[in-house]
Amino acid sequence: MTSLSFRNRIALNYIVGTGLLVLVVFSAIYFIVRLTVYNHIDENLNIEVQDHFKELRIEKGAVIFMDAEEWEEREHNSVDVNPIFVQFLDLNKKIIEKSPNLKNEKLVFHGKKEEFHPFDTKLLGSKIRQIQVPLHVQSEKVGYLIIAMSLSDSSKVLDNLMDTLLITFPIILLILFFLARFYAGRSIKPINNIIQTSKIITKDNLKARIPLPKTRDELFTLSKTINNLLNRIEDAIEREKQFTSDASHELRTPLTVIKGTLEVLIRKPRDSKEYEEKINYCINEVDHLNSLVDQLLMMARFENQKQNILKENVYLNAVVLDVLTLNTEKIKSGQINVILDAQEEFYIYSDNYLVVTILRNIISNAVKYSKPNSEIRISLSRENQKISCTISDQGIGIAKKDLESILNPFFRSDSLNHSEIKGTGLGLFIVKRMTDLLQIKFKIESEIGKGTKVLLVFEEYDNSLK
Repeated sequence: MTSLSFRNRIALNYIVGTGLLVLVVFSAIYFIVRLTVYNHIDENLNIEVQDHFKELRIEKGAVIFMDAEEWEEREHNSVDVNPIFVQFLDLNKKIIEKSPNLKNEKLVFHGKKEEFHPFDTKLLGSKIRQIQVPLHVQSEKVGYLIIAMSLSDSSKVLDNLMDTLLITFPIILLILFFLARFYAGRSIKPINNIIQTSKIITKDNLKARIPLPKTRDELFTLSKTINNLLNRIEDAIEREKQFTSDASHELRTPLTVIKGTLEVLIRKPRDSKEYEEKINYCINEVDHLNSLVDQLLMMARFENQKQNILKENVYLNAVVLDVLTLNTEKIKSGQINVILDAQEEFYIYSDNYLVVTILRNIISNAVKYSKPNSEIRISLSRENQKISCTISDQGIGIAKKDLESILNPFFRSDSLNHSEIKGTGLGLFIVKRMTDLLQIKFKIESEIGKGTKVLLVFEEYDNSLK
């Protein structure tokens, strides 16, 4: 079975089911015809019984079973055409009279057979249908009447019908198999298109698509689904190629700067102040490089890997305070006023490490791009079993045309000149990926010169999980 083609398996499964149906129909035809034939013969036997009952009479004290003229009728005198065999027995089962066509033969009385109930037996090696009934004259039992009819013609009809059905059955199955195979081949043509298209698709050629069938059936849906899958794969690979190219560029830039600085530094003797200045500059670039590598490793670790998520009870107030503590030096140096508006304790059900990373990226961005002597407000609130965290700053803001792009890796808005502010362009991209992974609502609003507002909506911790 496993070596058969898909088309042949469809055809085989079809003819198995159809063959069983045809077999049931043929069997029904045969048994209906057989029942009809036997009913007709039994009806004739009963008519003969009634007719012969009428022949019984008493003359001069003797019982007359049959007129001599009746025996001369063809069905009683011959065995060639529709013979009817008649035999009278006395109470001792001895033959009193019988039809001429029996000649030297006799009909056997079967004591175990029911009266007035036809049954099959044999005479002269041929099948006959026989009925035996008691005879009464003036309510007195005088003997038995046995009537039989030949089944030779009926048996031939039934045998011919059986032979015809047996010969026709495999022929029908064979015809059905080739018809099913032909139409199955036409039906699975889109599958062949899928196979052919799959063969020409490689990592360097993702443009090929499966032709959609004209009929909107299951194969149409399958072809469309595969095409959509190919579109997503192509987009993912293109994004991966772009990301790899951007990552290589971002990694190469600080390394080139460090190398160039050190080469310039060793060309001639310098004073200690200049050495210190250049070394500190290289250290800053190394720090930037370390930050970039850490973020790249984090992205690789949590890229659509839900098995790495460990959800637990997270005290959100403490997480925000810890992140603010990490940014204390930058907050003080920028003379930024941070306001935490949390009227109560808030617990969420999420991954603690990822939540810290999300808030660290957002708050560090707010601090980094805030103007001196400005304000950052962090608000925590609850609504409909959801906890909202809003982080607003009064920084340089983001242009509307860049709001979607800032979620792409390595993108940095150039709406305002802030090249002196170091960054990798991965912070918000990581935030977007992690919020999607944790199913946290993430929304960002911004306006040039007025600041940025970020909204996070968390799932509240369920006390029943304790």
